[in-house]
Parts: sequence; structure tokens; C-alpha cells
Amino acid sequence: MLSGIATRRAMCALVISAALACRAPSAEPGAPSEVIFFDDFSASSLDRAHWTVRTTGPTYNEEQQAYVDDGTTIRLVSGAQAMGASNGALEIRGRSRPGFVTPQAKRFDFVSGRLDTRAKMEFTYGTAAARMRLPDGPGLWPAFWVLGAGPWPATGEIDVMENVGDASWVSAAMHGPGYSGDTPLVKRAPFPDGESATGWHVYSVDWTPQQLVFRIDARETYRVTRPMVEKYGRWAFDQPKHLILNLALGGGYPRSVNGARGEYAGLPDATVRLIQSDSVRVLVDWVRVTR
Repeated sequence: MLSGIATRRAMCALVISAALACRAPSAEPGAPSEVIFFDDFSASSLDRAHWTVRTTGPTYNEEQQAYVDDGTTIRLVSGAQAMGASNGALEIRGRSRPGFVTPQAKRFDFVSGRLDTRAKMEFTYGTAAARMRLPDGPGLWPAFWVLGAGPWPATGEIDVMENVGDASWVSAAMHGPGYSGDTPLVKRAPFPDGESATGWHVYSVDWTPQQLVFRIDARETYRVTRPMVEKYGRWAFDQPKHLILNLALGGGYPRSVNGARGEYAGLPDATVRLIQSDSVRVLVDWVRVTR
């Protein structure tokens, strides 16, 4: 049962979401029937009842950063720093920290942020959407994704938005048993002329028992049906999943796109200098789940 505080928070989320729908086009056609999660990052600090900030244990995908939980990599910003997000924004920043050593005794020269709603907000079916503004620089790897608990890839992964530093496109993908890693269920979505990932865009997925429909600013970019998935393996999208927001730096996927094979996998020297100059950040205006 919701406590009084939680009840008030839920009521506020509905009011804020309604106001948001009035001031900007919805990411999904039609009015949402129920808002089950909403955060517009308008508080003075991150709501830890909604989000857990993850720190680096195992490192995957040859990523070149450690994830840390401190105000240098994840914070809430407002005013000019929010770059047009009127109620404030979540900022995830990649930073240079040469010689940083994790509790597992692994050494990194960069740190960044990752947060999720695991065990705090999980859902099965519905629409997950986030309004985001991305950095530009080969090898920068921001993502908004949906993941189930349990062993990967059997748990099922929905990549609502990934970008590897080419601001002309983002991609959407699905991973599961038989279609993980270099998945066949992936599609790049180019931006129209005059637009790029460095501007504000709403990235969303409509998730049902039979298909997933990916959108950018309400424009459908990719549709994956259950039969399409089952050509490769078991449909892994009937179980509860949670939201993840992160900014990775370098790694195998960026390297496969930009070919950077220097000191830092997937990070060309120019991007390393961007990180060192403290110029790399992702902004998130709001996150919403409806069903």
C-alpha cells in the first residue's frame, strides 16, 4: 500500500505529466491511460526512491570508464545548465580521472554515470519514454534501455536509444537468447535534415505482448514483432523490466563504428580531449512510463 508521501508523489506525477503533454507533443499517439512512473528531475537532488546509481563491478564491452556514484558524474541541473529543460534536468557527465582504481583493483582513466530503477520500479508492457539531449563525439556511448532481472541475455534487453557519438543517427535494438551481442534485431534511425542527437528529442518504445515499436518524437523508426524475434530464439519480453540511463565511454560497439584502436578502445584522440576538457554530458529532461 502506498504511504501518504508516495501517494502525493504519484498525484504530483500525474499533474506534471498532464502539464507536460500540454506544452509539448507526446512521444506516443493517443493519450496515455495510466502514468505508472514519472520523474522530471525538478527536485534539488536525485530521487533515490526512484533511482539507484550503479558503480563499477564487472566491466563489459571493453568500456573505458568506471561508473561512480558522486556529484561529478550524476547530478541535477537547472537554469542555463539545463539547456532548455524548464523544470531542470538530470546530467550524466563523462570525466577524466587518470589512474582511478575501483574496489576490484581495476584501473581506469575515465569515470561516468549509470542509474536504474531495478527493484524500485519495474513494469511489464507499456510505453517507456525519455526526453534527452546527447553529446557529439565519436566513441561517446549514451543509452536509454529496458532490462529484466536475472541472467543476460535470457532476461531480455530493449535498447530504446543508443548512440556512439555520431549525432546524425541513433539506434534501437533487442537482445535475448539467440539474438544477443551483435543482434540481428537492430536498426539505425537517421535524423531529418537540420536535426541531430545534440538537440532535444523524445525516445520511446511501445511494448506489447506481440511487438515493440520504437519512436523518435512520435515518428516510428522500427517495429519488431514476436514472429520476427522467434526466428532467432525465445521471445524474452513477457517479464518485468526496469529502466536504465547511462553514458559509457568507448568500447567494442563504438570501435566497430569509428575504428578507433588507440590507447582507449573506441575513443579517438579528439574525443579523449573532449572528455579531458570536461565537455561531455548527457541531459535528461524527463522519464515516463505509461500503460
